[in-house]
Amino acid sequence: MPFFSVVIPLFNKAAYVEDTLNSVIKQTYSDFEIIVINDGSTDDSLEKVSQFEDERLTIHTIENCGVSTARNIGVEKAKTNYIVFLDADDLWQSNHLQVLKKLIDDFPESDLYCMGYHKRKSKKSNIRAVFGSIENRFRGYVKDYFENSLPFTIAGIGAVAIDKNVFLEHRGFSETVTHGEDIELWTKIALNHTVALHNIPTVTHQLHVESRVSNKNVLLKKFPDYSQFNHAEASNASLKKYLDQNRYAIALSYRLSGDENSFKSWMENIDLNSLNVKQRTLLKLPNALVTTLQKTHRILLEKGLYLSTYR
Repeated sequence: MPFFSVVIPLFNKAAYVEDTLNSVIKQTYSDFEIIVINDGSTDDSLEKVSQFEDERLTIHTIENCGVSTARNIGVEKAKTNYIVFLDADDLWQSNHLQVLKKLIDDFPESDLYCMGYHKRKSKKSNIRAVFGSIENRFRGYVKDYFENSLPFTIAGIGAVAIDKNVFLEHRGFSETVTHGEDIELWTKIALNHTVALHNIPTVTHQLHVESRVSNKNVLLKKFPDYSQFNHAEASNASLKKYLDQNRYAIALSYRLSGDENSFKSWMENIDLNSLNVKQRTLLKLPNALVTTLQKTHRILLEKGLYLSTYR
């Protein structure tokens, strides 16, 4: 039995999936299986994957059900105790699984293992994730997951390994949630289990900012119900701040889409002390000005300049 099961949900990523699979197959640590869940792709993604001849690779096609369902099905089919996830347009450095395996060996009390990562928001913008006060190259158990998951969440979807039993204990990804399902699950796990981190970037998470469209898309999204954490937030200040930062991002999206009722609903649950000065100022500006700033931000990203309200 292999050590890792690599679960890759696939939906219309024909332009990227070959590079993604090559980054897996070329790993210096080779004791793994690859499970691709083709989530009803309508482009030639399936054909691209089918060209790979590797006995470790299996492909399963389902009707389009969304990324959460695809990942959950992948875990159900996994033969191993340790699950690693990779989106079909993201990339691993060749040593990713090797250093992740060493992290698991050296810190056996953990149930969620994390590596550092980059976010590529444009062809010229490759941003290293910063985890609170945790130093670069840190390696060990994380003392306060939520305090250090700002401005970037420690558990990036392509940069984690999780014990399969723990994943199933928390019922996997919420299949009714389309955005933030990973944040919801990692929050549940971090509240109840130990997290280990090796803070060297071995993953590139590609966001394709140049192809994003209108804020109106937010009206089609289904976000987690963060009220499930209300009791835990009452006695955990770092969790409250962490979730308020996520609520802020959702609230702002609704405001820019013109859905004032949803904006107010999300804002009602935010303690403004959880937000920084830039964020509180942005919430007070006219929508038209915020939209202009957002467009300017995307132009700057395409030129390789990164500005953020989160730091």
